[in-house]
Amino acid sequence: MTKTAAKAKLKEVLRDYEDGLAIAPTGYTVKDAVTDWLRYGLNGRDASTIGTNTILCNTHVIPALGARKLRDLSADDVDRWLAGKSKVLSTRSLEAIRSCLNRAVKRAMARDKVKSNVVELCSVPAGRPGRPSKSLTLKQAEAVLTAAEDSPIHAYLVVSLLTGGRTEEMRPLTWDHVDLDGASTATPAIPPHIAVRRSVRSSGDTKTRKSRRTLPLPGRAIDALKVQRERQGWQRLAAGEQWQESGLVFTSAMGTELDAANVRRELRKVLTRAAELPGMDIEPHVIKPDEWTTRETRTSFVSILSDGGIPLEEISRLVGHSSTAVTEEVYRKQIRPVIQTGATAMDGIFGTPPPPKR
Repeated sequence: MTKTAAKAKLKEVLRDYEDGLAIAPTGYTVKDAVTDWLRYGLNGRDASTIGTNTILCNTHVIPALGARKLRDLSADDVDRWLAGKSKVLSTRSLEAIRSCLNRAVKRAMARDKVKSNVVELCSVPAGRPGRPSKSLTLKQAEAVLTAAEDSPIHAYLVVSLLTGGRTEEMRPLTWDHVDLDGASTATPAIPPHIAVRRSVRSSGDTKTRKSRRTLPLPGRAIDALKVQRERQGWQRLAAGEQWQESGLVFTSAMGTELDAANVRRELRKVLTRAAELPGMDIEPHVIKPDEWTTRETRTSFVSILSDGGIPLEEISRLVGHSSTAVTEEVYRKQIRPVIQTGATAMDGIFGTPPPPKR
């Protein structure tokens, strides 16, 4: 080792000592930190969550910053990295990759690999516009439900579109959480409803505590669920010993839970038929089936309610959000921005204007 190299090594050791690091991790890189986080820091998470984070790290974090020694990573490095990524990624994706790096460095910091977390000093720049959310108008929704009458997911579409349930809440819905009769003699009366209590998440629980909610069923949804129950009975007979009893409301022909990809594929078939219905004023260039996903039945629910004048507070409660701020942020394009309070108050104070003189 040369004298210059020895001096540099001594400076690193003294720096570690001053920083209070237990062992001088001079060769510990950003890649090491990220790899350790992916391996040990995601225990208990869904396989899909682990997979998504792994792809983000291997695609965007490690190739750009991985070779950098973690102790030498600066806020300027992170800022430049995010600025470069903002040219090709949406703002939401930028937030995701910054979160991956931030959590990896935070974990390394807790294990004395680095003194501070410079990622927390860096904000996310505006990225490219993300995939715009879409929603059906009332007329389009009517066309879709008409086109879905012969679809295996007819009841699923009716219930999700008319109640605003998340796709991960609808697929695990069980019959013991469905009440198609209600109790009109109770005080107060209990309408027919579904109880959202489960999700396809690994924990089996809903997304948040407020997501556990009871949703009254419109008449059209009640009728669809009655038909679904009868249809499922015939499927059970046809399947015989191959039927797998699950208690689920929406199932395959063998009684198993519907797969997300299959539901999405059936939805797109329905949208294709809806676009072809005569007199429905739905042109293929307006609804492009391949661009739609099942979560957009939920955005359609919000949009239709908002257009119908339902208060934001009520919409927020129905979709299971913790506050109206969350609803406004997630569904800002679906919420009708009408503020009438001031005009209503002034009409009450000054009265309505007299009719114009002719």
